[in-house]
Amino acid sequence: MNYNKKSIEDIEVAGKRVLCRCDFNVPTKDGKITSDKRIVAALPTIKYLVEHDAKVILCSHMGKPKGEWKPELSLKVVADRISELLGKEVIMASDVAGEDSKAKAAALKNGDVMLLENTRYIKGETKNDPELSKALADLADIFVNDAFGTAHRAHSSTAGVADYLPAVSGYLVQKEVSIMGKALAAPERPFVAILGGAKVSDKLNVINNLLEKVDTLIIGGGMAYTFLAAQGYTVGKSLVDNEKLDYCKEMLAKAEAKGVKLLLPVDTAIAPSFPSPIDAEIPVEYVDCTAIPADQMGLDIGPKACAEFAAAAKAAKTVVWNGPMGVFENPTLAKGTIAVAQALADSDAVTIVGGGDSAAACEQLGFANAITHISTGGGASLEFLEGLELPGIACLQDK
Repeated sequence: MNYNKKSIEDIEVAGKRVLCRCDFNVPTKDGKITSDKRIVAALPTIKYLVEHDAKVILCSHMGKPKGEWKPELSLKVVADRISELLGKEVIMASDVAGEDSKAKAAALKNGDVMLLENTRYIKGETKNDPELSKALADLADIFVNDAFGTAHRAHSSTAGVADYLPAVSGYLVQKEVSIMGKALAAPERPFVAILGGAKVSDKLNVINNLLEKVDTLIIGGGMAYTFLAAQGYTVGKSLVDNEKLDYCKEMLAKAEAKGVKLLLPVDTAIAPSFPSPIDAEIPVEYVDCTAIPADQMGLDIGPKACAEFAAAAKAAKTVVWNGPMGVFENPTLAKGTIAVAQALADSDAVTIVGGGDSAAACEQLGFANAITHISTGGGASLEFLEGLELPGIACLQDK
């Protein structure tokens, strides 16, 4: 995939109607937004368009209404919040690409901002229906994608509309593509990737793709026990994906053949069972990964593994991290994840954290400002690491 895409700064927007796909899929409770982080992240793009006299038409999905008009998933609360943040009224359309949207889009003046209703109120959105794509495109002259979190989806409002309009990136997508694209295509070396999470099956293609690119691959989290079992170790009651043992053996052999250092945890935190509830206090012991008792399960990396993984991260010039090292939601079993987050924060390398739990860990621990880039898209960043073409990026014009 070509990562060198045109942005809003490469196209004339003055006087033009600009359809801007954002990620306003914000959490709400009792009709109020509980975190406006995604709205705030979209502001630089929106402000640029307003300041450069565009007629701005924002669109996004929220939740999974599955083609039904669910009032609790209306974007009206988002329009109100953007109005507050911009200090100017955001015009709210009562439909997605219907009569109200058309009338309001046609009446826009330079610098005006309007927001369409939840795109997923229309069944055709998630099916990339050409009729909906064309109806959205008819509202505007230019398409801007600034929603990296949905860039791996070929939906009408993320990719289909680009069949009918010139398409460029907003600042959020531009940053994701330039930083992550460079890390994968031309990383400063040594290049270290750290993967965690529960299942090998979730990261099959990521592991395979990264072994083509990295100098060191670190595997922690629940999936480490499948790799340890593939090496012939007994891992007690630890999570093991038995169907993926042969795959793990292949990856261990591939790493050796390519001269990639593949690090697995040397020690682990063990307990008799998974914590229930997840944040319950549980007593843990630390043992070598080669000596996990039959009645115990590994739930986090141990202190020796923390030190080894941190040393590898600190010696790197580029580090990509996706997935926690243990049951991060439990304070007792968060030590491995905290150690990795701390190592990235202390590193002088280009540090990139994939979305989801790893991003949440960095933010909760107060390390976000010390990381080069925290991705805004969990699924999208994983598919990026797999080397897949993301429809919402591929549809943008090349520089």
